[in-house]
Amino acid sequence: MLERLFKLSANNTNIRTEIRAGIVTFMTMAYIIFVQPFIMMEAGMDFGAVMVATCLSAALATLVMAFGANYPIALAPCMGENVFFVSVATGAVTGVAIGWEAALTAVFISGALFLVLSLFKFREKVFDSIPLSMKASISVGIGLFIALLGLKNAGIIMKAPSPGVLVQLGHLTSKPTLLAIGGLLLVAILIALRVRGALLIGLVATALAGIPLGIVEFQGVVEAPPSLAPVLFKLDFSSIWDLSMITVVAIFLFMVLFDTIGTLIGVGQQAGLLNAEGKLERAGKALMADAVGTTCGSLIGSSTVSSYMESAAGVSEGGRTGLCAVVAAVLFMLSIFFAPIVRMVGAGYPIEGGVVLNPVTAPALIIVGYFMVRGVRNIPWEEPTEGIPAFITMIGIPLSNIGDGIALGFIAYTLIKLFSGRGRDVSLLVYIMTALLIVLFAVRM
Repeated sequence: MLERLFKLSANNTNIRTEIRAGIVTFMTMAYIIFVQPFIMMEAGMDFGAVMVATCLSAALATLVMAFGANYPIALAPCMGENVFFVSVATGAVTGVAIGWEAALTAVFISGALFLVLSLFKFREKVFDSIPLSMKASISVGIGLFIALLGLKNAGIIMKAPSPGVLVQLGHLTSKPTLLAIGGLLLVAILIALRVRGALLIGLVATALAGIPLGIVEFQGVVEAPPSLAPVLFKLDFSSIWDLSMITVVAIFLFMVLFDTIGTLIGVGQQAGLLNAEGKLERAGKALMADAVGTTCGSLIGSSTVSSYMESAAGVSEGGRTGLCAVVAAVLFMLSIFFAPIVRMVGAGYPIEGGVVLNPVTAPALIIVGYFMVRGVRNIPWEEPTEGIPAFITMIGIPLSNIGDGIALGFIAYTLIKLFSGRGRDVSLLVYIMTALLIVLFAVRM
C-alpha cells in the first residue's frame, strides 16, 4: 500500500529510509513546539492551548503535503510570522492593541485568500512580481528581529537607560544568562559538526542543565493534552475592515508567499524534484498545504503555517516522498501528550527589575535568526536601486517592527526606482502595495 501511495521505487527510496528521514525532519523543526507557545503568550494566548494548536496545525498541513503533493516537506507555524502576529495583537504595528482574537482573524483571512489564489494558480504570478532583493531583505530583516528577541530573552542585551544608546550588554553574570550562553554555544557547535536535530538537542540539554541550577522546574513528562478551548474558534471580525488591518492581512499574505515558494524551490532542488525546465511539478498541490494549514490553523489558535526549510535535513537523510512527511506529522501529533516538558522549557525566569528571561528557548531564536540572515547574499548590492531599499528593510524591521520595516522597504524601493528613471522595473502590484502603505502611514500620523 505504501508503495502505491508514495511511489517509493520510482523515487529511489524505501520505507526504512523514509522513516529515518521523517524523524530527522521532525527533530530539526520540533523546536517550534517549545518556542511558539512562549512567543504567542506575549499576545495573551493560553500556553497549553497554543502548544496543542501548534502540533495539530503542523500535523494537518504536513499530511496535506504528504498525500496531496507526495513531497518530503513538513510544515508548521512560522518563525517570523508568529512574532509579527504578536506585534499586530499588541498594537506595535497598527498603533492600537486589537487583541489576539482579531490577529487570528487576519491570519484566517490571509489563509483563505491564499487558498483562493492557490485554486486559481495566481500565487505564482504574485510572487514573481515581487523583486528578489525585497524577498531576501524581508527574510534577513525578520531574522535580525528574531535574533534580537533571542538576545533579549537570554539577557545578553537589554534596553539602554541612556537616550543616546539603543541597547547595551545585559545581565551577563546572572545564572539564566550564563545558561543561555552555554546553550547557544552547544547548538552552534552541534550545527558546525553537522549534527541532525541540533536545535532540539540544544533545547533539551539547556533545559536539563537548568534544573539543578534552579532555573527550570521539572513538572513531569506525560499528561493528558491541554484543552484547545481557550483559543478554539476565537475569531473577532470587529476591526478587520479598518485600513490598517487590510494592510496587515496583505503583509501576512506576502510573508507566507515568500516563505512557501522559497522553501519549495530550495528543498525541491536539493531533493531533485525540479524538472528539466526548473519547475516544480505538483507545485499547486504543494502550495495548497500551506493554504489549508494557515486557514484551519487559525481556527484552532495558530499563527501562519508554512513549509519549513528544515525539511532539507530529512532530504539529506534520503527522504524523497510524502512518507517522510507522514512520519513527521505523526510525531507532531504524539507531541501533544508531552505538555509538562513544553511548559518546563517555555516558562520564563524572573530576575531583578521585573525582567523575565527565557534562557532555554533563547538560543534557538538566535540560531534561527542566523539561518534567515544568510539570504543576504541574494541581494544585488552593486545596484543602488535594489540594495538601498533592501538595506532599509533589513534595518527597519529590527529597529521598529516587522510591519513598519517592510512598509519602509516597499516605499523606498518604489520611490527610488521611480525617481531614478527606472519606474518600469516596478510591478503594478508593488505600486499598489506602496500606495496602500503610504496611506496607512498618513492615517497613523
